[in-house]
Amino acid sequence: MNTVVKRMKKTTPKFFRTVRNVGLTLAAVSAAILASPVALPAILIKVAGYLAVAGTVTSAVSQTAVKHERE
Repeated sequence: MNTVVKRMKKTTPKFFRTVRNVGLTLAAVSAAILASPVALPAILIKVAGYLAVAGTVTSAVSQTAVKHERE
């Protein structure tokens, strides 16, 4: 567990930062849809749930990518 935390603190390559940000955006949009006070169709709620999971997993996985520094 300690190595995962150290890895997540290291520098992330530009591509994976972009992927992480897209994942965070997906998760935020789906959270806004799920928290909406308006009655929405069931299919939209279901899709928002899947987007939340996909965004969260994408963000977590892309954060663990590290820039390989040559010595």
